[in-house]
Amino acid sequence: MQQKTKLFLQALKCSIPHLGKCMQKQHLNHCNFADHYYNRIKLKKYHLNKCLQTKPKISELARNIPSRSFSHKDLLPVKQEKEKSLSKNMDAFEKVRTKLETQPQEEYEIINAEIKHGGFVYYQEGCCLVRCKDEEADNDNYEVLFNLEELKLDQPFIDCIRVAPDEKYVAAKIRTEDSEASTCIVVKLSDQPVMEASFPNVSSFEWVKDEEEEDVLFYTFQRNLRCHDVYRATFGDNKRNERFYTEKDPSYFIFLYLTKDSRFLTMNIMNKTTSEVWLIDGLSPWDPPVLIQKRIRGVLYYVEHRDDELYILTNVGEPTEFKLMRTAADTPAIMNWDLFFTMKRNTKVIDMDMFKDHCVLFLKHSNLLYVNVIGLADDSVRSLKLPPWACGFIMDSNYDPKNCAFQLCSPIRPPKYYTYKFAESKLFEETGHEDLITKTSRVLRIEAKSKDGKLVPMTVFHKTDSEDLQKKPLLVHVYGAYGMDLKMNFRPERRVLVDDGWILAYCHVRGGGELGLQWHADGRLTKKLNGLADLEACIKTLHGQGFSQPSLTSLTAFSAGGVLVGALCNSNPALLRAVTLEAPFLDVLNTMMDTSLPLTLEELEEWGNPSSDEKHKNYIKRYCPYQNIKPQHYPSIHITAYENDERVPLKGIVNYTKKLQEAITKHTEDMGEGYQAPNIILDIQPGGNHVIEDSHKKITAQIKFLYEELGLDNTSVFEDLKKFLKF
Repeated sequence: MQQKTKLFLQALKCSIPHLGKCMQKQHLNHCNFADHYYNRIKLKKYHLNKCLQTKPKISELARNIPSRSFSHKDLLPVKQEKEKSLSKNMDAFEKVRTKLETQPQEEYEIINAEIKHGGFVYYQEGCCLVRCKDEEADNDNYEVLFNLEELKLDQPFIDCIRVAPDEKYVAAKIRTEDSEASTCIVVKLSDQPVMEASFPNVSSFEWVKDEEEEDVLFYTFQRNLRCHDVYRATFGDNKRNERFYTEKDPSYFIFLYLTKDSRFLTMNIMNKTTSEVWLIDGLSPWDPPVLIQKRIRGVLYYVEHRDDELYILTNVGEPTEFKLMRTAADTPAIMNWDLFFTMKRNTKVIDMDMFKDHCVLFLKHSNLLYVNVIGLADDSVRSLKLPPWACGFIMDSNYDPKNCAFQLCSPIRPPKYYTYKFAESKLFEETGHEDLITKTSRVLRIEAKSKDGKLVPMTVFHKTDSEDLQKKPLLVHVYGAYGMDLKMNFRPERRVLVDDGWILAYCHVRGGGELGLQWHADGRLTKKLNGLADLEACIKTLHGQGFSQPSLTSLTAFSAGGVLVGALCNSNPALLRAVTLEAPFLDVLNTMMDTSLPLTLEELEEWGNPSSDEKHKNYIKRYCPYQNIKPQHYPSIHITAYENDERVPLKGIVNYTKKLQEAITKHTEDMGEGYQAPNIILDIQPGGNHVIEDSHKKITAQIKFLYEELGLDNTSVFEDLKKFLKF
């Protein structure tokens, strides 16, 4: 059940603070192989380890958060009614929906953050940071180290844990669901554990030990979603806290990573397209850091260490895709990098893991998953094609240097364990229960031809025994930004939809990262319209191949995915019947021209600079959802927004909704009597987080909306969802 955190490439996904449009909320989670940090969520029978970018939402599992809903008719708040007892006449759907929204947290076993160090396991139990002996990890025999309630936060949870090398101290980052702000506490481990210090707004943090055997904590400070300062602190009799480094370029951010062998602490300074790495000696942390390679515009690189050699994953050279290079640790500059391993064309490097004698690469090629095992002694390579049902990796902690363990998952199938044993050069599959979904559903990889001839991959799921797929409802997923893959982690509501006859389609359009760095480059800046063309081609291809029809087609996205969805609603609304959006980015132009927003400068590489570049400004005007609203027929749209979201300002979403309502009102008047206007619902949730993935209330509201808009019978779907959540 241990999930090893990602190497730098995955850390980039978790750590880049996007302007409210990032595929993942900015957990700024912290990639440290040596400390074996992971998040996990267990649903009774299935162990659902969640990647860092999909951290479990503890409070939302049990809480029914009040919301404000807006109708397209008046855009006025709907007052919340007081709770009433269920009426005997209430329909079955409403009964199940209410039960689901208020379902007790006890249905889940939630373990947010866990770390093994020495002979102990450190984790959160209730509202406490605790530890227990490794062999007693499944028992309730634990020692309380700190009570989170002392911080006086609303439903706090531990986001990350780090233990000092000699186990004198443990540090934990604590957050709440309603805010991205965090507090890092340091607890002295003794017979009477005591909080030694606390630091506000910490992003990444790591321990090292100096020549005097003193524990030193390095941490990054985040202000207004920007992470530019690095501090180092000591505790006990020699207590100090000093700023170590400040990045002056506002378009860059910093995160810390301890190499898997703990030999170096790396300080990674990067923006969307360029990076620079400094090495802090893990044995002499007070010495000045060593620069590996000064930042070169357009060059990304990430560093691991083994046996006095640096292994560097970088896009330097041609082709400008990631390749693996290495150099001696004492000669780290770019002119000394030797090419070690190259990837096939159209390959996405998902992760890399280092072992004593092997390097393991986790890859996606032609929309299928692979594992490449490289022998570091003889440079041998073994490539393993993984089961076609698998759509994503979940990395596990590697306590045994002889094995590489990981999990595979898909949107409709819970994760399953696999272990590669180096001695036997074989991949072993977890035995035991086989999920029925593998027999009752199909996964297809198909391609759509975009208008410029580019082939766009899609992943499609549907029931095996479905007849006449043209009459089945279709839910299309899209993202297409920041070079990030479309999220295809397991979601129980997606599983239930497939069981109920839906077709799910995931469109891997340009702007995302499914086919490598060039795939992203071909869908950003003044090529953003490629992603829109790809999305339109995907939906038309699905319809052309007999998957559903426009009147039964819905489209869903969150954050930056809202740009393409909103643009399609303007340019070709006839393809769709309904749309669901969460924290969507809809007003690109005005947002990118407002440099007072915390992350605008960091987003220039993705969207362009309309304030100083007229070409960028005019290009954004061509696709910006807000700028292109017009009186016409639109699909019905359900938008979930968050009141204090710092990434996607609520103002932009409200302005979009109002302008859309005005256009719909004008079109309705022009059409006259008999015209059925679409429903536009804006559901504003309280809190300052960006996306709350596991909210039962949000899930039920979105699914109810889809069933009603497509005119489908919802009698059984929520009962099925409830049963699944109670596996």
